[in-house]
Amino acid sequence: METHEILSKLKEDKISIEETELLLRRQPFEEMGFAKLDTHRKIRSGFSEVIFCSGKTDEHLLQIFGKLYEEDGEVLGTRASKDQYDMIKKVYPETEYDEVSHILKIEKKDKKKIGKIVVCSAGTADISVAEEAAKTAEFFGSNVIRLYDVGVSGIHRLLSKLDIIQSANCVIAVAGMEGALAGVLGGLVNKPVIAVPTSIGYGANMKGLSALLTMINSCSNGIAVVNIDNGFGAGYIATQINRLGEGK
Repeated sequence: METHEILSKLKEDKISIEETELLLRRQPFEEMGFAKLDTHRKIRSGFSEVIFCSGKTDEHLLQIFGKLYEEDGEVLGTRASKDQYDMIKKVYPETEYDEVSHILKIEKKDKKKIGKIVVCSAGTADISVAEEAAKTAEFFGSNVIRLYDVGVSGIHRLLSKLDIIQSANCVIAVAGMEGALAGVLGGLVNKPVIAVPTSIGYGANMKGLSALLTMINSCSNGIAVVNIDNGFGAGYIATQINRLGEGK
């Protein structure tokens, strides 16, 4: 329960002073032995804790998922497998899973979304990472427009959508190969561009290193770069920028 909700319930006489004191005295994390869940993160940063599912045992993932869901009424997991989804869904039937982005979630249905973020992918092979960014931003309350397969090898595809791109509070550029898309976008918009290098490409792409180097060496200004294949990080930062753009 958030601090605002606790205080509202106290004001409305739905909970007692003693109950309020007990709730506010709770540790800023939930001790589980194998994990310490940061239950106060949303109070500090405006974003609840997210589960990185890959590598977790079924038992640990299920307990973490359940605790976060109990705490906030919704929960987001990244890099989840289909097997992990099947396991979670048996206990929480409302769980949703996207096989493209590997996002696992239970989301509040009445959530209000604000602003606009545009997510561009250079190629179709980059969509998995782009979708991780888009779905992360949507989960945290942003409106997202997707423009996929608009890479520089056919730049007219990108330019045909320029009015949409320029209307956004933030643009995410997802690209593998040489990663040129971010630099092109940086020269076309007056809003921040978050560049996401992907591991898509031939041998000299070096599993995303060439795209990463291109992006951090871009002569276009206003570009910030996240780690290789880090769609989640891009969606998170884009939401922070989007909130600022909407005065939130």
